[in-house]
Amino acid sequence: MTAAIFGPEGPKITAWEQAFFRETQPFGFILFARNIDTPDQLRRLTHSLRESVQRDAPILIDQEGGRVQRMRPPHWREYLPALDQMARARDPLRAQWVRNRLIAAELTDVGIDANCAPLADIAEDATHPVLQNRLYGRDVETVVAAARACADAHLAGGVLPVLKHIPGHGRATMDSHLALPRVDAPRAALETRDFAAFKALSDLPMGMSAHIVFSDIDPAAPATISAEMMKVIRQDIGFDGLLMTDDLSMQALSGTVAERATAALKAGCDVVLHCNGEQAEMQAVAAAAGLMGPQAMARANRALAMRKTPAKIDIPSLEAELAHHLG
Repeated sequence: MTAAIFGPEGPKITAWEQAFFRETQPFGFILFARNIDTPDQLRRLTHSLRESVQRDAPILIDQEGGRVQRMRPPHWREYLPALDQMARARDPLRAQWVRNRLIAAELTDVGIDANCAPLADIAEDATHPVLQNRLYGRDVETVVAAARACADAHLAGGVLPVLKHIPGHGRATMDSHLALPRVDAPRAALETRDFAAFKALSDLPMGMSAHIVFSDIDPAAPATISAEMMKVIRQDIGFDGLLMTDDLSMQALSGTVAERATAALKAGCDVVLHCNGEQAEMQAVAAAAGLMGPQAMARANRALAMRKTPAKIDIPSLEAELAHHLG
């Protein structure tokens, strides 16, 4: 398998994509709003993506609920921003579990089996608005408990959780989609707060790196392409799940997409994430990424083995419970 996850261009797979995916065999796929119309259309798309590689490849999405959710009404539920729900709910952790168990049910219904959640970044007053209300709390204990509830709900619902943004995005005051954030906090402060939340969740099957410079550890390179930061993630935080990059197309990274892919894999990421569906870029990323190595494959196989058929749930009852918590 190629050490890449790709996003198709539109709501159905093209002939070019079918041939390209069959040839390159990416580890998995990721979907965005441009890929989504109706439940039936989405089921056809997820089926055709797996058919193109002739295996049960993981299909990812960003369905956090709130501002970041690719599946929206009228076919799917609308959720509060996570930070708002945590503040408003009568029992925040139970409400977090119910919310994410409903999300998992929506995903598996259309053939999606991995979600880019939970977020273990800790909200700060200065956290950039692109991220702040997507987070779960302002202290390590709250964030870890809420992230664990989110992950457990996903796993119970047959969906693999992707822990993000390792090793912590909360102190960033810039949007990494548009620029490279730099965090100048001393390492000791990071270890007791930012990194501590991820350490407590290091057993989760998959994770996503942060495009952020932590100047006290590696002043030159963002975590995604920093061998020093990968040591922090693997050794100090202890995360040994499958580690994917955040989107290679984000402007926090420099160089061509091929150079970005090469740098991330060399630093220690297992797979690279390319989201925009552009043909020339996908070809360049596939060529640069090459095949997954044995360690990456072992992590991938451990993660995929955690997919399971979910037990049936009473959806109207869970919907009523969530409404009660937020009433």
